[in-house]
Amino acid sequence: MNGTVKEANLLIDNKGKAMFIGIGSWVALDFGIEVGGLISMNFDSVTSTSALALSFTESPLFIRPTASDDSSYPSENTTYDGVLQVDAPLKTGHWTQPAAALRGGFRYLTIVSMSTTPTTISNVSCSISFMPHVDDMKAYSGYFFAPDPLSQDEDFLTKVWYSGAYTVQTNTVPLDTGRRVPFAHAGSWANDARLGVAGPIIVDGAKRDRAVWPGDMGIAVPAQFVSTNDLISTRNALSTMFAAINPRTGSLPESGPPLSQQGSDTYHAWTLIGTHNYFLYSGDTVWLQAVWANYTKAVAFLEAKVDNTGLMNVTGLRDWARLGGGGYNSEGNALLYKVLTTAAELANHLDLTDLSVTWGRNATSLKRRFNEAFWLESVGMYRDNLTTTLCPQDANSFAILYNLTTSQDQAKRISDGLRQNWNELGPVAPELPDTISPFISGFEIQAHFEAGNDARALDLIRRTWGYMLYTNISVQSTLLEGFTANGSLAYRYYRGYNNDPAYTSHSHGWSAGPTSALTFYVLGMTVTSPQGRTWAVAPHIDGGLPSAEGGFSTPLGWFGVKWVLMGAEDGQIERFELEVDTPAGTSGSVILPGSLRGNGCLVDGTKHPGLECSIINLRGGSHSVAIGT
Repeated sequence: MNGTVKEANLLIDNKGKAMFIGIGSWVALDFGIEVGGLISMNFDSVTSTSALALSFTESPLFIRPTASDDSSYPSENTTYDGVLQVDAPLKTGHWTQPAAALRGGFRYLTIVSMSTTPTTISNVSCSISFMPHVDDMKAYSGYFFAPDPLSQDEDFLTKVWYSGAYTVQTNTVPLDTGRRVPFAHAGSWANDARLGVAGPIIVDGAKRDRAVWPGDMGIAVPAQFVSTNDLISTRNALSTMFAAINPRTGSLPESGPPLSQQGSDTYHAWTLIGTHNYFLYSGDTVWLQAVWANYTKAVAFLEAKVDNTGLMNVTGLRDWARLGGGGYNSEGNALLYKVLTTAAELANHLDLTDLSVTWGRNATSLKRRFNEAFWLESVGMYRDNLTTTLCPQDANSFAILYNLTTSQDQAKRISDGLRQNWNELGPVAPELPDTISPFISGFEIQAHFEAGNDARALDLIRRTWGYMLYTNISVQSTLLEGFTANGSLAYRYYRGYNNDPAYTSHSHGWSAGPTSALTFYVLGMTVTSPQGRTWAVAPHIDGGLPSAEGGFSTPLGWFGVKWVLMGAEDGQIERFELEVDTPAGTSGSVILPGSLRGNGCLVDGTKHPGLECSIINLRGGSHSVAIGT
């Protein structure tokens, strides 16, 4: 607060009226968490000259009466957006912020007097704009809980799971609330542009860019699936991308409208990968058949870039901000491999056997060439391209996660190599120096789990997501788009963001990696066919956690897991107990951790010898597995 604001405490608590006296008197209100939407208030006592200004920010670093944090455009002076002027004459009664001036993400609202005469206001509120199709945002269809004795906050992992889920909720927005392009002029902002073919729709960030970005969906959608299973926004986003395909070439845009960026082979690939994710989670065959003609054109577009080297020549250079990436690049080829393997699965689901076989065969050839071209035996990692020794975070994480590696030993060596890039806050990406990217680090988490380094995966979550969740320069409820190696908000300061730390998004769905990773790996519950008609439970128990529980829902019903370790000291586990609950009519397998294999087990109270306990095939229903005394 500054100047003269009488009874400001009543305004903050929303228990009464506050009087602003004098130009420049202001008070900042803290909503406590990330919110977004339209501000309303009552004008209780005004004069003919009464006027106000409103400024908004996600970070407390940019609480100020003269400007909001930036959302329209990055400017080094950090003041491009300016303030929302509420001009004289004000009318006594209820006032609501104009719809076009929507702020999609903020925690702090600063109210400033712009008049010499007193102005009295009350009843300040924010009408949440995101998740417009849901009555109760707390009614999650999934949950996660695990005590974390290795964190200063025992509830840390649980909080991170929910922060990722809430971040994705803030990115699920009404159709006509996109950032207007061309961007609003300096001193203003506008969020009234159409975002796609239908709403609600999932976008990249609450504050900005507020557009569909398929790469971001590679992390955000799995988080959405395990927390809310609110896939209508994902379907609308993917439909938007396919509706914008170039009918002649089969090229897909990098982003949705109103930005409609073009020229990215990797984000083209992410739309295709996202198609598989959506179908796996939803089982929406009708939708898949509706987009299939454009889907196959889009796969052919990428395959046409594979030349006589056996590798894709990346010519659409736009990407997640990384440097390099063109030519025979390992990241692009890793994504193409994932496109081909998932395309083969989709074709198989549609009974297109010949096409499935062809795409599968092409994937096998690409995997062989990938390892021949990019593997550096002396380093134990994949290089970025054919002429460098730089080993990127993205391609190496993808290589493990998408099964481009040829052995578990190779995956472990890559996991060790990725660990060498860490500082106290997490991985500094070699392909974008001085940057910690929660987007790519979300894939690295999964890579470490896949490599069998459970403790390392959890350590990464504690470092990078612990910083984001607890740092007092962010919203402490949703997750940062990225930050520099020393933890500053100047993400991408030299890479398109014009050294503007106020432009960084504090609620970005591509940072929600731990939400799905904790479910898929720590719990171990995954679906292996659409909607979970088949499933697998493969809990990762070697990270130092004593127990975990949670699960998710699909239209088939509830998929739940609960496990507990007893006496897990010095690597000696006295007893492991697992409960699995899956819908009737489904089937799946419990795959026990390697440290437990070879021992006998009890399955629903019946003894089984060790060889039968490595992989336990079960029908849907409630089951228990126990190992030890």
